[in-house]
Amino acid sequence: MIKKKKTTSDAVQILHRRYYHGKPDRLAALEEARAEDELARKIFKLRQQAGLTQARLAKRVGTTASVISRLEDSDYEGHSLTMLKRIADAVDKRIEIRFVPKKGKFQAA
Repeated sequence: MIKKKKTTSDAVQILHRRYYHGKPDRLAALEEARAEDELARKIFKLRQQAGLTQARLAKRVGTTASVISRLEDSDYEGHSLTMLKRIADAVDKRIEIRFVPKKGKFQAA
C-alpha cells in the first residue's frame, strides 16, 4: 500500500516538512539561530530591566554602544563568556550556564 502524507493547514508544519524534515544540517542551523536569538533577547531584556540605554550599559561595561547593539542582534555570533560576565556585573547579576538535552524532534518556537 502507498503511504499518503497526512494533510495539514498548520503553516509551521508545512514549512517544517518543506525545509527541515530529513535535513539534519538545516535543523542544527535552526537550533543555533534560536539559541543566538534567545541570548540577544536576554541581553536586551536585562538592559531594559536595569533602565539603561545601550550607551549607559556600554560605559559600565567598558565598551561602546555599537558593541552592545551587536550583542543585542540575533544575527551576531561573537558572544564571549567574558563579555557576558562584564554585562552581568554591570547590572548586578551573575551568569548561570545550563546544559540541557538536545531536542529530538522539531518543536515550534
